[in-house]
Amino acid sequence: MYCKFVVTLAITAISVSALAHDGPDPVAHWKFEKSELDGKTLKSRLGPNGTFIGRPSFVSDPLGESVRFNGRLDECVVAEDFNSVREFLPTRALTVSAWVAIDKPIEWGGLIGVLQDNGNAETGWLVGYTQDSTFSFTLATKGADDGDGKLTYLEGKTKFELGKIYHVVAVYDGQSMELYVNGKLDAESRSQSGDILYPKKAPLVIGSYHDDNEFYPLAGRIREIALYDIAAKPKWVGEEFDHQKDLSRLPKLIRNEADSFIVKPYLQYGTQTGMTVMWRSAIAGPGTVFWGENVRCENRVNAKKESHIQEVRIEGLQPETQYFYLVETVDREGNTIQSEVSTFQTASKPDSPFAFAVISDTQGNPKVNGAIAKLAWQRRPNFLLHPGDLVSTGTMAKHWIDQFFASMNPLLSRVPMFPVLGNHEIDAKNYYDYMSLPDPEYYYQFSYGNADFFMIDTNRKVDPSSEQYRWLDAALGKSKATWKFVCHHHPPYSSDENDYGNLWRSNKSTRGDLRVRQLVPIYDKHGVDVVWTGHIHSYERTWPLKEDKAVDVNGTVYMITGGGGGGLETPGPFRPFFQNNVRRGHHYVMVAINGTTLEMKAYSLEDQLIDHMKISKTANR
Repeated sequence: MYCKFVVTLAITAISVSALAHDGPDPVAHWKFEKSELDGKTLKSRLGPNGTFIGRPSFVSDPLGESVRFNGRLDECVVAEDFNSVREFLPTRALTVSAWVAIDKPIEWGGLIGVLQDNGNAETGWLVGYTQDSTFSFTLATKGADDGDGKLTYLEGKTKFELGKIYHVVAVYDGQSMELYVNGKLDAESRSQSGDILYPKKAPLVIGSYHDDNEFYPLAGRIREIALYDIAAKPKWVGEEFDHQKDLSRLPKLIRNEADSFIVKPYLQYGTQTGMTVMWRSAIAGPGTVFWGENVRCENRVNAKKESHIQEVRIEGLQPETQYFYLVETVDREGNTIQSEVSTFQTASKPDSPFAFAVISDTQGNPKVNGAIAKLAWQRRPNFLLHPGDLVSTGTMAKHWIDQFFASMNPLLSRVPMFPVLGNHEIDAKNYYDYMSLPDPEYYYQFSYGNADFFMIDTNRKVDPSSEQYRWLDAALGKSKATWKFVCHHHPPYSSDENDYGNLWRSNKSTRGDLRVRQLVPIYDKHGVDVVWTGHIHSYERTWPLKEDKAVDVNGTVYMITGGGGGGLETPGPFRPFFQNNVRRGHHYVMVAINGTTLEMKAYSLEDQLIDHMKISKTANR
C-alpha cells in the first residue's frame, strides 16, 4: 500500500525575495522548501492553504530546494472546491509563473490549475505539459463559450529536457493567451476572450491534471509557483527569468522511478551458501536482486511475485565470501526503483573466527538506535542478534518504516539480522511481513560458525508442557556445536528496580520473569553458554549460573542487552547473588568467537567499553 501524509500550506503575509524587484505582487505564491516545513505545515508566502497528499520528497541542489512529485499519488490540493478560495483566483487577466522540472512527459500533464474537461463540457484553466515534451496553457473564457464551455489547448514549441529546471509563464490579458519558456514567447493564441469561464465545481490543484473523472499526477519537481491577477508584459517575464536564470543552468536531475524506497534493502537469514534480501517500495512489481563478486553485479535473481514488500533469496554462494548487490523494482507502467550497491558476507565455516553484535529494545528512538547501528557497523559484525522490541508498536507501519528500518539501515543493509519477538511487536503481521525466518518464525534455530542459536518467543507459553519448551529441549539435545546460545525477550534474572517488585518500597521481588525461569533447567541440562535477553532497558550480566546458583565454571551466563533505544531503566538498590555487572545506559554488545574462546565487549552510546567477558573452553561441557 502507499503511505500517505498531509502537509498544509499556510498563509503568511511576508515579502517574497524572488519577486522583490520591479514588478507586480502575486495573489498567491508557493515555494516548496524544506525550511518552510513546520510539522505538517509547509508555510506558503501568500495565498490560500493547500494540502499535500502523498509522500513529499525534498530535493536539494546548489541553489536551493524543490519538491519531487512521484507521478503516482502526489499532488497539492489547494482546495477540493475552488469556490472556497475563489477570492484569490483571477477573473479576467491571469499570469502564472512557475519553476519546474519534468521527469516523465504524459499526455495530460498538469502543474497548476482548476479545470473540468468532461466531454463537451470544458471550463477553467491549467498550466501543464504534453507527451511531446512541450509546455502547455489551457483556458476557457466566456467569449469562447459555446454553451457548456470551450477550452483552447495551447502547446509550446520548445522541447524540454527531462530533469532540467525551466521557467514557465502563462499569460492571459482578456484577449490573447501567451506561453513563455525561459523568458521567451513560445506560443500564443487569440481564440479566447473575456472573463475566465470557471466550472461550477472543481479542485484547485498543484502537481496534477485533476478534474471530476481524471487524475494525471506529475512525475517531476516544482520549486516555486506564483499566481497573479494581472497580465504580465514580455519585459517583466524576461526580467523574472533573468532574476533566477542560474536555475536553468543547473544540470538535469533525472529520476526514472515512481518513488523512493519506503524501506531500503536489508538482509535476512544469512547462511554459508545463501542470503535473503528484502525491501519495500511504493510501487508493486516484480523485484530483482542483482549480485556478484564485484560492483558490476552481473548475476540476477527475480522475486516470485509482485508485491510492495519484496523477498528474494540468493543461493549457491560460497562460504565467508564478500558479495555485492543492488535491488530493483519495475511496475507494469515501467516505473523503476533501483538501490545503490551494497555488500554482504556469507556465514563463516565452523573452523573460522566470527563476530556478531547484540542490540535489543531499539523501540521508539531512531536517533539512539541509529547511532548505535553505526557504531556497531564500524566494528564489522558478521550479523546482528536482536532480542526483541524492535519497535514501539508492532501494528503501526510508521514505527517499522521511520523508527526502525530508516535508522538501522547502515547496519541492516550489510549484515543479516536474527530477531525474536518482544512484547511491543504484539505478534503483529508487520513482523512476519518484514522478517524472513525459518517456520514457524516465532521460534527457530540457526547455525553460524561453530555455534548454534536457539530463538524463542517468551510472549507465548514456555512451560514444560508447551510446544516451545519441548522443541527447545529436543533441539538443544541434538546440537553438537561448540557453543550453544539462546535468545528470547524476557529475562529469567534481573535486578531491575520495579519490573518484578518495587525494590524502593519493599524487598519483595522475583528478580526476573518467573514464567521464563522455567526454561533454566533445560539450559543447565544441555550446557547452554549464554542466554541473551532484553525487555529491561539497561545492561546486566550474571555470573555463570547452574541450578539457580552462581558457579565459577560450566554455568550459563544471562545477559540483558536492552539499551538499544528505549527509555532507560534503573537497577534496584539490592545486589542479588547472580549479578556480575550492571549499568544504566544505552549500549550495544560485540561478541567474538575463535574456536573454544569467546570474548564479549559491551560499549556505551559514546562507544566507551563498559564491560568485558572472556570464556575459554578447555574441555567438553
